[in-house]
Amino acid sequence: MDSGIGQFIPLILIFVIFYFFLIRPQQKKVKEHKAMVENLSRGDKVVTSAGIIGTVERIIDNEKVEVQIADNVKVEIIKSTGIQGLLNSPEVKK
Repeated sequence: MDSGIGQFIPLILIFVIFYFFLIRPQQKKVKEHKAMVENLSRGDKVVTSAGIIGTVERIIDNEKVEVQIADNVKVEIIKSTGIQGLLNSPEVKK
């Protein structure tokens, strides 16, 4: 019986290593991305998943935002899949 359990120890060890080095960091990254997307506001500079840099003009609903990518060029982007990252938030002017 002990030899049977002993054979599974390396498999369990590999799973623990995978969890702490691959699965857990990925879950943390997904959670941070979701929080960033939920906190988008007008004036934020963002990078789309296509690599286009633009400024959030308005939040259409919980799913979409309107991003200005050039003068008089605005596109609607799905927040969860289309926004890759936040470049910076606008400074608060006094």
